[in-house]
Amino acid sequence: MSYENNKNYNNENRNSESLYSKRIKAGKRRTYFFDVRATRGNDYFITITESKKRFDDNGYDRHKMFLYKEDFNKFVNALSDTVNYVKTDLMPDFDFDAYNHDQENEEGMSNSTIGEVSEEGGNVDSWKM
Repeated sequence: MSYENNKNYNNENRNSESLYSKRIKAGKRRTYFFDVRATRGNDYFITITESKKRFDDNGYDRHKMFLYKEDFNKFVNALSDTVNYVKTDLMPDFDFDAYNHDQENEEGMSNSTIGEVSEEGGNVDSWKM
């Protein structure tokens, strides 16, 4: 897994297209994108992008993580363990299901393919920084 912020964004990765994309809106200013991409050698990896609208209303800040197939299981297990720790040990009385209503609104977008529309009217890779 690697992490890349918008200042080090590689043009080669910018031009690769998503084979599958899932968008999660998180509040008014933040969106997460989960994209499956292919390498030149027809291998697959996942990019996870956090996009935050700038407070000065002048575009978006993006941060991107690359998750490679050899790390999928470790990543999912660590994320699941961490979320479960918060839910069961730190906040056992909190109703996490109260926030599922946003997920229902996103279901129509959940299995989209190349060309998913963002708040700016283009896919996440076409955004100008």
